[in-house]
Amino acid sequence: MKRNKKVLVLALGVTLLSGAFLTACGGAKKTVTAAKDTVLIGTTDKILTIDPAGSYDNGSFAVENNIYGFLYDFPYGSSEPKPDLAAEKGAFSADGTEYTVKLKKGLKFANGHNLTASDVVFSFERIIAIGKNGKDLGNGPSSLLADMESVTAKDDETVVFKLKTPFNVLWEQILATPAAPIVDEEVFKKDDLTPEADIVKAKAFSGVLKIDSYSKNDSISYSKNSEYKGIYGQAKSANYQSKYYADASNLKLDIQNNKIDVAFRSLTATDIADLKKKDNVKVYEGPGGELRYLVFNFAIQPFGTATADADASKAVALRQAIANTVDRDALAKNVYKGTYSPAYSYVPSSFEGFTPALKVAYGDGKGKPDTAKAKETLKAAGIKTPVAINIQYNGDHYGPSSADEYAAIKQQLEDSGLFKVNLAQTEWSTYSEQRVITDNSNGNYPLYQLGWFPDCSDADNYLSPFFGEESFIHNGYKNDTIVKAIQAETKNIDPASRAKELEAIQTDLAKDLPTLPLLEGKQYAIAGKNIKGVSDTLDASFKFRYGAISK
Repeated sequence: MKRNKKVLVLALGVTLLSGAFLTACGGAKKTVTAAKDTVLIGTTDKILTIDPAGSYDNGSFAVENNIYGFLYDFPYGSSEPKPDLAAEKGAFSADGTEYTVKLKKGLKFANGHNLTASDVVFSFERIIAIGKNGKDLGNGPSSLLADMESVTAKDDETVVFKLKTPFNVLWEQILATPAAPIVDEEVFKKDDLTPEADIVKAKAFSGVLKIDSYSKNDSISYSKNSEYKGIYGQAKSANYQSKYYADASNLKLDIQNNKIDVAFRSLTATDIADLKKKDNVKVYEGPGGELRYLVFNFAIQPFGTATADADASKAVALRQAIANTVDRDALAKNVYKGTYSPAYSYVPSSFEGFTPALKVAYGDGKGKPDTAKAKETLKAAGIKTPVAINIQYNGDHYGPSSADEYAAIKQQLEDSGLFKVNLAQTEWSTYSEQRVITDNSNGNYPLYQLGWFPDCSDADNYLSPFFGEESFIHNGYKNDTIVKAIQAETKNIDPASRAKELEAIQTDLAKDLPTLPLLEGKQYAIAGKNIKGVSDTLDASFKFRYGAISK
């Protein structure tokens, strides 16, 4: 257990590294040339919070996976988790219901506090607690820990997880996900989100990097965390700077003109194609795994459970008619210029256990839309056409092409003569709160855009967080048969048998259509010719780790 820890009172000013892109109080944003030992990284992603209990989005995790350590993490170039803060591979008990992890000796946070098993227990318990009390506003990663019954500290270096699923084949991967950053119990609140300023001021970091200055969704300055003793070793550069762009066109111009060193998420397909022609930058392509969806809110979609004309049969018929109408191939070619490809199921095509369930069930059975089939589906359900539907999307989080993507979807649906579509766009911080169903709200968006970037390289990561016992999307869908099937595949140690179970889950989901997968995409990063290490971190772990990059 944690003993004799002194609370470190820090009086830290917010310092400015050379090369910082910061806004002074009341002043204009200044651009400063980077120091030789600082790598500048540009992105259009947005941060919800750097408190792991309140975020389950790519923009926030891009920061968190650099500043927090994990019991397990992925070596560069690998999709297989290995011990990070853990001293060795964990072990299951004889009945498979307990998983024991030993920590490395002498671990510390960047502020000098000891990192012990007590911090680990605290880190996992608060994810669950804040998810349950709703202080995460529906945006936390607690759904990833649905299989954890309890976690205890046997001593200062030994952690025991009690699991609901014996021999859970995913547990080591879960220990490297957004639900598993190890935080300092002397700094973080137990039952509520901790203000980001408090986290930065207290230097409560256990990962490769520590934050030196933080201006949310503007600029973050990082330096090496000398206390980190994990799998990656010390960062390859002394300092890193991330700059947040409101407009992808400005991100493209800055990487094209070598004003920044790396651009990662998200440039348009046209921008990527253009940058491939430039001699002073290199475009890196990483493994695929991103999915883009249309999500149905089961409460307030047309004929949803909270509407005046609620009708479960009509609600599913509406979803099926939309699935029959959407032309994924046109979206991939015309909007994304081939940087995305059609997604025909709930698991990407490159993953073990994939089956093209949606391709078989909808449209012409070969991937193309079928308006006549959609019309017949609505007619058989007694639905008058055109059906008015409201679709919400977001352009600052899911990339600048989102507007073109949803304009194309609107046109496809309306050209069928079966739908009348109202499109609306909302800024991400509001969007992330208003999309979800909570105890006090049915959500604000009947149909809406969602993107998913995997936590780990396993098909289950596209199923459990969405449709398992705990749901991240909070769209009102619950199917006990699906839940039990997901629980079964997580403990199936036979790969061939498990693949069949995964396929069956996708086939069943295709009937209900809680979400409609549209596109799957690869990872892209653009860097100056003098930059090293980008290809090392652009791997199937789907974690972009700044510490691999140097000049």
